[in-house]
Amino acid sequence: MNKKKKSVVFAFYIISTLIVIIWLIPFVIAAFTSVKSMDEIMSSEYWWKPPEKVEFENFKEAWTTGNMKTYFKNTFIVTIPSVLGALLLSTLSAFALAYYEFKFSKTILLIFVSGMLIPFQMLLIPVFRLSNTLNIYDTYQGVILFHIAFQLGFCTFFLRNFMKSIPVSLYESAKIDGAKDIVVYAKIALPLTLPAIAALGILEFTWIWNDYLWSLILLSSDEIKTITLGLVNLKGQYHASWNLIAAASLITAAVPLVVFLIFQKYFIEGLTVGAVKG
Repeated sequence: MNKKKKSVVFAFYIISTLIVIIWLIPFVIAAFTSVKSMDEIMSSEYWWKPPEKVEFENFKEAWTTGNMKTYFKNTFIVTIPSVLGALLLSTLSAFALAYYEFKFSKTILLIFVSGMLIPFQMLLIPVFRLSNTLNIYDTYQGVILFHIAFQLGFCTFFLRNFMKSIPVSLYESAKIDGAKDIVVYAKIALPLTLPAIAALGILEFTWIWNDYLWSLILLSSDEIKTITLGLVNLKGQYHASWNLIAAASLITAAVPLVVFLIFQKYFIEGLTVGAVKG
């Protein structure tokens, strides 16, 4: 490696390290704040300083007093069915658009893509009115169905590109052997698309877990509110208790982080497969 390439590599690592450090600054400050007492927070001019005394009780108090246990349960109830439903329906629609040749296949794909480009803010009032009309407002079913509906376009577009890259000869061989379409879907398309499905599942879990907009529009009862709405309520109830808010925020962020760490192998594999197949 010549000097020019070494300089480029060195500059790349330096810039990358700086970007990571800058990105981690808010997280580090939140971590410091979460283990400080309110007296220390209010008395110190430098809020970014490490704590003089670590107060882990803030996490326990945020969990119990802030009703985080209920919000966590509600978020799991909403997130898991939403992710599974979006993945199931999108694999079926992606398979249909990739496998079958029919007149309006490109038009349907364009509709899916167009749905991704509509700002969600434009749909707030129609979604609210529709949920009231269907009597699913302020229910788990309502927010789950809308999550699935709004994620279906991106998931279909994402998976269709992977399924389209599967050699047609595999499908044709299975059909010659007498396999029905559902068998081709279950035995060929799904296994070969599994890395992409895993990567997409991680993204969907993170997005839906951290969703605030649709939960705010579709949920009102405190008994079924999700974790993001719970954090807002915590801020309203403890407007000066920044240590509890920071502790609750870290608890909330821990779940997507753990999910990513557990399934990062499949996430990276899915991205690599997409890069190789172009």
